[in-house]
Amino acid sequence: MNKVLLSVHVLAAIIFVGPVTVAASMFPPIARRSLTAGTENAGTVVAGTGDVGVLRVLHRISRGYAIGGLTVPVFGLAVGAGLGVLGDYWLIISMVLTLAAAGVLAFIVLPGQSRILAAATGSQEQRAESLPQAKALSMTTGIFALLWAVVVVLMIVRPGSTTGA
Repeated sequence: MNKVLLSVHVLAAIIFVGPVTVAASMFPPIARRSLTAGTENAGTVVAGTGDVGVLRVLHRISRGYAIGGLTVPVFGLAVGAGLGVLGDYWLIISMVLTLAAAGVLAFIVLPGQSRILAAATGSQEQRAESLPQAKALSMTTGIFALLWAVVVVLMIVRPGSTTGA
């Protein structure tokens, strides 16, 4: 049973966490381009509609795959319990980092994407005000990706493992 749970855990990580990390990382540079582009037409700024459409898709991917990504820690806990390693420090650190990554995504990245997306179709002033947020979002998504990278390394190396890794 542990092999099935581990397989689902790893597949869920690949299918959900990978795409949300890529989509979240692609969002800030396209947002910066969208916020600084556009033409003035009778006092109204017309944003690059292609960029705004791409931002909508990336935000939708980030939201949808974030929800699917909840399966990763659920199955991870089931695997850890089945192997009797829930008390091992490497797994506890991984769980804390996973919780931190989820928090960064849910409370910083996704709301930031929503605000920037709303501003991308707004006035020149709204777009200019959102540009620093788009720049900060780059750093935040980098932190999100780094947290996942550390979790993956901990899952592979498993300090104290007898597998020789």
